[in-house]
Amino acid sequence: MRTYFTTLEVARILNLSSLCLRSCLQAALYPTARGASTEFTFQDLLLLKTTKGLLDARVPVARVRKILHSLKRQLPGDQQLWNVTIYADGRRVVVWDGTAHWQPDSGQFLFDFEPRAMAPQLPLLKGAGTALSPTPLTAEQWFDLASELEKHSPEEARRAYEQALVRDPDCVAAHINLGRLYHHTREFDRAEAYYRTALRHEPDDPIARYNLGVLLEDIKQPHAAIQAYLQAVARDPTLADAHYNLALLYESEGKKTEAIRHFRAAHKLRGG
Repeated sequence: MRTYFTTLEVARILNLSSLCLRSCLQAALYPTARGASTEFTFQDLLLLKTTKGLLDARVPVARVRKILHSLKRQLPGDQQLWNVTIYADGRRVVVWDGTAHWQPDSGQFLFDFEPRAMAPQLPLLKGAGTALSPTPLTAEQWFDLASELEKHSPEEARRAYEQALVRDPDCVAAHINLGRLYHHTREFDRAEAYYRTALRHEPDDPIARYNLGVLLEDIKQPHAAIQAYLQAVARDPTLADAHYNLALLYESEGKKTEAIRHFRAAHKLRGG
């Protein structure tokens, strides 16, 4: 399983320029001399993501650095920065450890906190190593993180999508993307289960039906694949790949009229 990320991968995943990454590293108390070959853990990645969020909220680098330095002293010996949530709330930076909220730069505890603070926008991962354990991240935040991780670390992306589904079992896009990731590793049973769950939640989703059609082809069920593709194009006639796959399947069955019709549709949609 993928465990580490290089500096260049972190920059790509978080969409950071070299200068912005350097600012994040400075603010997050990392040595700024780290080179492109340095390895970052998943916790490092999320800490830098949180740091980027604080900087985007216009919290100065020096203040972020001071806050994190103070917070390290405030936390009990068995806690690390990734065991708490840090986020910007207007002009102030707030820490939440699951039971209390306080401002790390002053140490002042906050009472009668508004409900919106229970779902902070810029959280850190809770846990150790690369294990993903429940945190205050929302389903949408886990989904966005999973999408960022897909290219560089599909295994971590799968874990992040699973966390999104823990928080929102009805998230159709997470079911589809998880199915696709398992499909790519030829874990067909798991992929099919996710595609079909997506369709139970949203029967009219054309992408879930198209992906299911591809999977059914891969497991040598051409007739079922045809039905899935037909259902996909019935819901979205612009799916060129579905038309093309239908054409190939009909051609293999000797159904020339149907094959020609879908070849023409695919050709037209692809700008031919």
